[in-house]
Amino acid sequence: QVQLVESGGGLVQAGGSLRLSCAASGIIFSMYAMHWYRQAPGKQREWVALITSGGSTNYASSVKGRFTISRDNAKNTVTLQMNSLKPEDTAVYYCNAYNADARGRRDYWGQGTQVTVSS
Repeated sequence: QVQLVESGGGLVQAGGSLRLSCAASGIIFSMYAMHWYRQAPGKQREWVALITSGGSTNYASSVKGRFTISRDNAKNTVTLQMNSLKPEDTAVYYCNAYNADARGRRDYWGQGTQVTVSS
């Protein structure tokens, strides 16, 4: 079955850095666009970053210039490097794998990892 397992969350002071990883199994990883989302307490889940199967990236305006998404297709992993963290970055971060073609849409989620940024 498909599994996405996030790791790397934790508690960090404002201005610090964290590196999140998501390990995928059960899918042809290289064919999937990989996203990071986050959900803060009492708020809706919001999109953070994308890396396409071809390696193109895009970011939410709130994290652009501070976060970097990358992927290693040989290791079936996607990474989110988060620098200059702010208290408003506090959230549960989720990894998402997405693929759509003529056969349909496939959309998978990890269980999330908590990131807490103290002021």
